Amino acid sequence: MNRGRGHGQDTQQVRRVRSPRKGEIPGVVEQILGHGKLKVRCADGKIRLSRIPGKMKKRIWIREGDVVLVKPWEFQSDEKADVIWRYTRTEANWLERRGYLNL
Repeated sequence: MNRGRGHGQDTQQVRRVRSPRKGEIPGVVEQILGHGKLKVRCADGKIRLSRIPGKMKKRIWIREGDVVLVKPWEFQSDEKADVIWRYTRTEANWLERRGYLNL
């Protein structure tokens, strides 16, 4: 009578990796500036001031060195962006092998 959460089961979760869509760029967090703002080195070679939207700020912790997906603003697209996704270490390795992340 095993009613615990998955005790004694060796099942692995299979998750699909969210690949960058049109207008989205992967990058690595270089510095955390506070108030939900980060400096992100993007795959296109630019460093953008990125902000974490409130919906994401409440649910996900982002640290320096994390791989994130950013969407540049339509206005000031070379300087500012919004963080829309944070990759786990395994997902980041997958992105690097596929060639999405070339830093």
